[in-house]
Amino acid sequence: MVTTEPSGTTPVSPWNIANVVTVARIFLVPVFAVFVVLSGMQHSGWMMASCALFVFISATDFVDGWLARSRGLVTEFGKLADPIADKAMVGTALVLLSYYDALPWWVTIVILVRELGITALRMAVLKHAVIAAGRGGKLKTVLQIVAIAWLLWPWPEPLDVVGLWIMGAALILTVVTGIDYLWKAFQMRKAN
Repeated sequence: MVTTEPSGTTPVSPWNIANVVTVARIFLVPVFAVFVVLSGMQHSGWMMASCALFVFISATDFVDGWLARSRGLVTEFGKLADPIADKAMVGTALVLLSYYDALPWWVTIVILVRELGITALRMAVLKHAVIAAGRGGKLKTVLQIVAIAWLLWPWPEPLDVVGLWIMGAALILTVVTGIDYLWKAFQMRKAN
């Protein structure tokens, strides 16, 4: 799939550096999962490795977006693959944290239902309009990443609870921004 550019410019190939970084993120998610499983959320070395890999994958999310925008490499493939990579990374981490009792299952379920539901909603209205991520959505993502990274790191006993507090803030923003997206979609539908 090639993105159509305004007349007089050449189309952007989906085979570009921004999309390569996105695809690499997707392929690193199973490696991250293996690191977590090897740690069993008990072995400090593997926990540190899984945390470091999660932070690296998260950082590449910002890198591929910056590359795409700054170099004019935005493609339809990138618009589809980027959220898939995001949801795969965060979803895998949440499920594994809950499996190893580092995070309550209900938190994982609420976040995953919101993330998958809003992604489906964005895809459904994509042909009519784009619901851009607002500041709240971006802050929610940052808080989720910080909370997950904190929970993956082998902190000593008094500090490990900080990750749950950060996740609590992320959960509140997850729900609030989810309601905001639904409201925006409702307003768009009403306007059409």
